Amino acid sequence: MFWISLADAARAGEIDTLVFGSLDAGAATFMTAGAKVGLPSLDRDGVVVLASLGGGQQAERGPEGSVQRYTALGALVFGYQWFFEWGVIVAFAGPEMTTQMLVEPNGPLLLPSRFGLRLHGEIWARPSEGTMLQGTVVAGTALDSVWARAAWGYRLWDTYFGPEASLNTDASGFRKLNIGLHATDFTVGRISFRISAGIQSETGRRSIAPYTALSVWSPL
Repeated sequence: MFWISLADAARAGEIDTLVFGSLDAGAATFMTAGAKVGLPSLDRDGVVVLASLGGGQQAERGPEGSVQRYTALGALVFGYQWFFEWGVIVAFAGPEMTTQMLVEPNGPLLLPSRFGLRLHGEIWARPSEGTMLQGTVVAGTALDSVWARAAWGYRLWDTYFGPEASLNTDASGFRKLNIGLHATDFTVGRISFRISAGIQSETGRRSIAPYTALSVWSPL
């Protein structure tokens, strides 16, 4: 799962829309794409809208053997952002929808679509001139899920490097904990990137596994 940093939105200046995408690859895989729009702008206090659509796959253990769970998830949330000298805070709320399919040894099983409410809070802070602290919490009732991420970084060559940790859990009993390192906010032309790598612990696995993640965003 991916949530674009609001500090990057702040640098968008008069650009009111950012598009983004992400890939989280590990024992479970998830891809997301979407857009963020400022009303009227992304560079000052005001209303923001975030639309996202994602999908992924994870392996589980069922009574009949190995099960593959495929998930599609979409959300349209509305919020407000506050700018301070030390950083940015944003709060979102809005509807979300999910559809899942289980591929079992006896064949595929399509689960009913579920609708719910998503709450999303994010903070980007600069404790000092060369450091950053970022935190995100996203909770949704469609899957009774919670995703949280925290990261710290030190600025070198216009990029923040440092540790990160994230936790993902939902009502199916799935739990995933990631601990790793990130490089955030390096750019190629108009496109900005975040790369993460580390280790993860996941429900149903007896040992830890590596993970990698790539996030990209660009103003329109």
